[in-house]
Amino acid sequence: MNSESNLTISKAAQKDIEELGIKIKEYEKGNIPDDKFKLFRLTRGVYGQRQPGVQMIRIKIPYGKVTTKQLEQIAFVSDKYTNGNLHLTTRQDIQLHYVKVNDSPALWADLEQEDITLREACGNTVRNITGSAAAGIDPNEAFDVSPYAHQLFEFFLRNPICQEMGRKFKIAFSSSDDDSAFTYFHDLGVIPRIKTIDGETVKGFKVVIAGGLGALSMVAHTVHEFLPEEELLPFAEALVRVFDRHGERASRNKARMKFLAKKIGIDTLAQLVKEETKAVKAPREKLVVNDSEIPALPQYEIKETVAPINQEAYNEWLATNVFEQKQKGFYGVYLVCPLGNISSDTSRKLADLVRKYAADDIRVTVNQNLLLKFVKQDALTIIFNELYNLDLHYSGYNSIADITACPGTDTCNLGVSNSTALSTELEKVVRDEFPELVRDTTITIKISGCMNSCGQHMAASIGFHGSSIKNGAHVIPAMQIVLGGGVNTEGVGFVAEKIIKLPTKRIPEALRIVLNNYFENSEEGEYFNEYVRRQGRRYFYDELKSLADLKTLQEAEYSDWGSVENFELAVGVGECAGVIFDMIGSIIQEAEEKILLANESFAQEQYADAIYHNYNLMVISAKALLLSDDHKCNTQISIMKDFDTHYVSTGKVALPVEGNFEDFVLQLKQNEPTKEFAEKYLSLGKEFFNTIKAYRANQLAKDSNEKQVVGSYYKA
Repeated sequence: MNSESNLTISKAAQKDIEELGIKIKEYEKGNIPDDKFKLFRLTRGVYGQRQPGVQMIRIKIPYGKVTTKQLEQIAFVSDKYTNGNLHLTTRQDIQLHYVKVNDSPALWADLEQEDITLREACGNTVRNITGSAAAGIDPNEAFDVSPYAHQLFEFFLRNPICQEMGRKFKIAFSSSDDDSAFTYFHDLGVIPRIKTIDGETVKGFKVVIAGGLGALSMVAHTVHEFLPEEELLPFAEALVRVFDRHGERASRNKARMKFLAKKIGIDTLAQLVKEETKAVKAPREKLVVNDSEIPALPQYEIKETVAPINQEAYNEWLATNVFEQKQKGFYGVYLVCPLGNISSDTSRKLADLVRKYAADDIRVTVNQNLLLKFVKQDALTIIFNELYNLDLHYSGYNSIADITACPGTDTCNLGVSNSTALSTELEKVVRDEFPELVRDTTITIKISGCMNSCGQHMAASIGFHGSSIKNGAHVIPAMQIVLGGGVNTEGVGFVAEKIIKLPTKRIPEALRIVLNNYFENSEEGEYFNEYVRRQGRRYFYDELKSLADLKTLQEAEYSDWGSVENFELAVGVGECAGVIFDMIGSIIQEAEEKILLANESFAQEQYADAIYHNYNLMVISAKALLLSDDHKCNTQISIMKDFDTHYVSTGKVALPVEGNFEDFVLQLKQNEPTKEFAEKYLSLGKEFFNTIKAYRANQLAKDSNEKQVVGSYYKA
């Protein structure tokens, strides 16, 4: 593995890495406040852990695709900088834990040797774009969505329109109407479609927007049943720009796209997106893709028949983890990775196995597993035996035995109760007591350590999220039970319903009650989620309420799964956004940095980027004055309107041109991003900024005390 040369690292990545190193040193000197540094490192994939002094590193794996060399490099980095464990996430990222912040620039540089990035894996950005792991080989797909997911990933990476949004933005591509990537709870979800127009077969997409999980889950709205493929990227850019401008920023709990859609209405949101399309830089072009192409595959010779190490396990594995691809004669093989963990040593051995018998295209799945592609039938027994030796042979992919769980209290600041140890207990219950369900993919279990849905519990047939229950002077670890979430057999997505909160040690018994009740009372052919909806929330509450009786608590129930000590509620501050105490002067300084970025982009002939940097310059400048006079700044659009009200219409500030501030700023909507417009817009922006600086200087001449502002302008 290579950790020395920077020759293969792009200039953009080198700049990112160098900047991270500089910021770390400045932070350690006390020159950067905690929260400002936190925002910076988050957009570089460096995330605080529950344990002080160490960080979680989130590695961005677009639509889950990782090559054997990349997997080996991640394993190498894990050994070099931390504990040799790779954690697969529900967003198809790979996370490393217990990393020292001072090691993060060197770690990143090592990853970039194989074109692996940390950029925008966390923070208020466009997060990792997820996709169906089987895309490209799915027998039910209209066409492979992977190239389109990759196109969006490249387009949004380092794009100025999504570096300082009010909250994160999540995109998913499903390969078919089965919706295996759960588009229905994303800010932007995409499903491939084929349509015949004037006798010609045309590619396009069904498009849904403004879905989300979390404390208040919402199902996404369909805005296009068929959007031609060349319109997808411009639409996505316009949607992100609208979210950046109109999305909430002061209240973190209401800052996601789903709340914007609820506030202004889905039709108004769609209209704003339509109005924005003239200004986008995204090209309206069709991708040139060969859907029938078979990748280069290894050549091997099997001289004699190989018997499975364990015939019974092999048969079960074949039935649940292996499927024939749309390319006849080839098979996809799912690997179940309990808790989403795989060691660095196992990763290297797996990479060797893939090089011998499969395509160099491993996919991380949205349920924390792995997929191997283009395996020939005669290699299946060999692969099973190797996986058996690696302890990766578990059957039951995507069944109730294949439990999704976030790290919870193991490492996360927001974790309330232990999700991973509970997952292990529930898997034992399923495999030991309900073995017939190992082949049933219509019932799923997902666990989150808190209500924030990193474990996607609201999209599970049976979901749990971490909580606590007060019992006199004591606090008991608990789990909130939810039922009925996920995608049905027609591809329709549902959000689970909350049922009851129970002590966490009673959750295995609650699972037994729910499953036995289903077996005893469901109608023939009735799926679990159908049964849940027929019976209703109150029915299951009544079935489980006896377990909520705290009078029968045993001593062991005061401790969480995986712990012998009595439970203590210790929830830290989340890393997705924060409050900051700041000076007006530093806000103006931040605005001034946008001038440098705009000039740099203009010099590189990136005119759309230059225009957007200049847009941010004007909005942040206006916000500085509004905050100096104690005006609220919830959204960028409200900043424009309020600046008109309090400064332009009153004559306190004169604009470089006639008219109001909102129209002045939003010229970028009315013009294509040409060199001529960029040059004019940047000139006006600098003139406006100089006016703001002069106004602020007059304020300070009257009162030399810098005003502190409570709030997080970095989100605004």
